[in-house]
Amino acid sequence: MPPASDDLIHDPKGGLPRLRAIMARLRDPATGCPWDIAQDFATIAPYTIEEAYEVADAIEQQDWPGLQSELGDLLFQSVFHAQMAEEAGHFDLEDVIRSISDKMVARHPHVFGSESREKSAEQQTADWEALKAAERGPARVLDGVALGLPALMRAVKLQKRAARVGFDWPTTDQVVAKIAEEAAELVEARDTLSQAEVTEEFGDLLFVMANLARHLRVDPEAALRAANSKFTRRFQRIEDLLAEVGRRPEQSDLAEMDALWDRAKAEEKARKAACG
Repeated sequence: MPPASDDLIHDPKGGLPRLRAIMARLRDPATGCPWDIAQDFATIAPYTIEEAYEVADAIEQQDWPGLQSELGDLLFQSVFHAQMAEEAGHFDLEDVIRSISDKMVARHPHVFGSESREKSAEQQTADWEALKAAERGPARVLDGVALGLPALMRAVKLQKRAARVGFDWPTTDQVVAKIAEEAAELVEARDTLSQAEVTEEFGDLLFVMANLARHLRVDPEAALRAANSKFTRRFQRIEDLLAEVGRRPEQSDLAEMDALWDRAKAEEKARKAACG
C-alpha cells in the first residue's frame, strides 16, 4: 500500500481507507511506532482474542456505545493482521474482503442464488455445514476445529463434528449418567492418584459437561460468563453489606459471608419477582 497523505489520515470521513493508512503509518519502519513495528502475527493474536471477548462483554451488558468502540478495536485487529500479511507478501485487506464476500455468497445460495428460502433454520444450518465440508475437501472428521478456540467452545465443536457421523449419546439422561461416572472417577483420583491424573480426570468431567450443554442447547461459554457475573454481583453485595458495619471480607468469616450471600440471593429473587 503506497504511503498515505496526512490529509487522509486526519480526515474524520476517511472510512476504511483512512484506517488502512493509519495502520500502514504505524508499521512504517522509518516513521512508525516502535511497538507496532515490533509485533508479528503471534504477538498480536492474543489481543485479537481479547478484543472479541470485549465485544461479547459489551453485548452482554447491552452497552451500545461501548459496543461501537469494541467493534472498532476488533476491526483494527483485522486491519493489523492484514497489514502484516501484505508486508510479508501473503495477501492484503482487499483479498480478505473479497474472500469473505465470496464465501458468504457461496454459502447462502438461498439468498444470492437460485435455491429456495423455504427451509427451516435447522435445515439451513445443515446445508451450511455441508457447504463447509465440501470446501474443506476430503478430510478427517475433526479436522479444521481451531486449536486456538477457548477450550469449552472447542469441546462443543469437536462433539458436534463427531455427532454428525453418529458418535453421540442419543439421550440427555445418558450424558448425565456419564457426568456422575466422571465425577466419581475424579474423587477417586483425588484420593489415590497423582496431580497429573487428577487434572486428566477433571478435564474428562469438563468435556462431558460441555457435551451436556450441547444436548441442552446451552452455550457453555455464555452460561459460565453469566455465572461469573452472578458471582461477582453477589460477592460485591457481600462487600457492601459488610461495609455498612465498617468491615471488609477479610475481617469476616465463612459463616457470616455465607449468610450474606443467601441474603443477596434472596434480594435478587425478590427484585425479579417484583419486575414480573
